[in-house]
Amino acid sequence: MKLIEKFADQIIDSGAYKPLDKIYVMNKIRGFVGDEDVDATDDKPVVAQLVDLAVKRGKIEDGQTEREILNDQLYDLMTPRPSVVNETFWEKYQQSPEEATNWFYHLMTSNDYVKVAAIKKNIVFDKPTKYGNLEITINLSKPEKDPKAIAAAAHDTKKKYPQCALCMENEGYKGRLGQAARSNHRVIRINVGGQKWGFQYSPYAYFNEHCIFLDSKHEPMHINRQTLINLVEIEKQLPAYFVGSNADLPIVGGSMLAHEHYQGGRHSFPMMKAEIKKPLHFDQYPDVTAGIVNWPMSDIRLTSADTTQLIDLGTHIIDVWDHYDDESLSLKAFDGDTRHHTVTPIMHRDGAKFVLDLVLRDNNTNKEYPLGIFHPHKELWHIKKENIGLIEVMGRAILPARLKNELAEVKKYWLGEDNNIAESHLPWAKQIAAKMDITKDNVDEVMEQELANVFANVLENAGVFKDDEAGNAGWDRFIAQL
Repeated sequence: MKLIEKFADQIIDSGAYKPLDKIYVMNKIRGFVGDEDVDATDDKPVVAQLVDLAVKRGKIEDGQTEREILNDQLYDLMTPRPSVVNETFWEKYQQSPEEATNWFYHLMTSNDYVKVAAIKKNIVFDKPTKYGNLEITINLSKPEKDPKAIAAAAHDTKKKYPQCALCMENEGYKGRLGQAARSNHRVIRINVGGQKWGFQYSPYAYFNEHCIFLDSKHEPMHINRQTLINLVEIEKQLPAYFVGSNADLPIVGGSMLAHEHYQGGRHSFPMMKAEIKKPLHFDQYPDVTAGIVNWPMSDIRLTSADTTQLIDLGTHIIDVWDHYDDESLSLKAFDGDTRHHTVTPIMHRDGAKFVLDLVLRDNNTNKEYPLGIFHPHKELWHIKKENIGLIEVMGRAILPARLKNELAEVKKYWLGEDNNIAESHLPWAKQIAAKMDITKDNVDEVMEQELANVFANVLENAGVFKDDEAGNAGWDRFIAQL
């Protein structure tokens, strides 16, 4: 079959246009790739072939940005207008929230907004640790950001359009160098906390149905009582999804501090499965079950069907932590007007009950730990140096792409083969080789387990109250303040 005609048929089959529109649709495609049709092949997707054809004919330059822009412009032809997408979503929502999200997610994967092919390249596995199974991903689909660049971006006031990657103005934006192509992007409009928000899927998903909830206004992230109100409202609207916020400070926060947003999706993370190791009782909140979670990071879990009590107690914990000092544990809330304490709040549903995890965060630095006292320590940087954000707090590691090749060299080193092991991995590799017999039969298993062990250490480093005598005493002092 001819290439242009084949894609036109796919567009019509998607429902975006009707059979009567075929000539019109084919001419739209010709506008991007040239008039003459050519034979389609089976070796790659139709749109990829059309992009190659446009390059061959000089319609676009052969560069990553130009290819991505045209790819998304072509897929935009099979994506309904934002108004139609929103109308359809809310019509299906009347049947059930899950019917609406199933439809929207299918649309965003079939039109290549969610980069399914790229996501499949990620290396993903889970391994047992003393904290339960931890999930490891080596991210081969999306480049990581530098922590210092993240902090700088939080204070970037230069005018640009769109202002950031999360702004609603990205919907339908063609893209340019340094600004992602978003022609096929669609955002569901929702009300959160009495304000206009958007709901969209993440193009480079880290887990099933990874989505983003974003404020319609470009304003910095804040963690406070309103955050908890917003999380409850989102959970009421989409009860099958969890929702959580990255912390609102550099070092302990996520990569997008300049725009208020939350993340969510359909995934049960290791932290959610962790049990309470110490129950807590708050007499003023009799309908809230509380406790310290058996988890390497410092997590207080609140569970209740009474969302008012849940929000009130959660706000109380955030407010006390924001001003809490413990010099013996290097916990310092303020330097002058500079705040160092915040939380990573995460919520999911358990039937009629709302489950709120509040993970305590501190972003202080010192000479010994210049990137953060409660951040991966230097001996772990060869595996993980980046910020510990919301997803990793919950027990799913996002490790940099460099590790794919670097760890292959470590395995060669363990097996006594010629290798180019990085100097940074050598002490770790020697330590592991000294404690076990590594063979071709078990080398992959050893590597996966040792990565999970490192990630457990990373999370321990990020915990403000360690699982030891001093940390437990620190917990007691903080709980007494509550």
